Amino acid sequence: QVQLVESGGGLVQAGGSLRLSCVASGNIFRINTMAWYRQAPGKQRELVATMPSGGSTYVADSVKDRFTISRDNAKNTVYLQMNNLKPEDTAVYYCNANLRATLTWDDNYWGQGTQVTVSS
Repeated sequence: QVQLVESGGGLVQAGGSLRLSCVASGNIFRINTMAWYRQAPGKQRELVATMPSGGSTYVADSVKDRFTISRDNAKNTVYLQMNNLKPEDTAVYYCNANLRATLTWDDNYWGQGTQVTVSS
């Protein structure tokens, strides 16, 4: 069984920083892409950033100059460094991984989400 567990969310003032982490564990054969999504109250879930196992990363235009995605493949971990946070960044942040569990096929997995609240 595969699990994704996020951490690092919390309450921060505008202009502050947070670093989210997401660890994938279980019977993992291979991790392809890891990504961060977010969902604000009353809005659809949106893609924030992706990082494939090889190739270029993607960061949404709305956060491009402030957020950075990175991975530690040895630890099956993806990070999201968020700087100069704004109230509009308030949302539940979800980790997503496209991976292959042992003896199965590629599939998408989600973490439980971590709340980020930015006060003005």
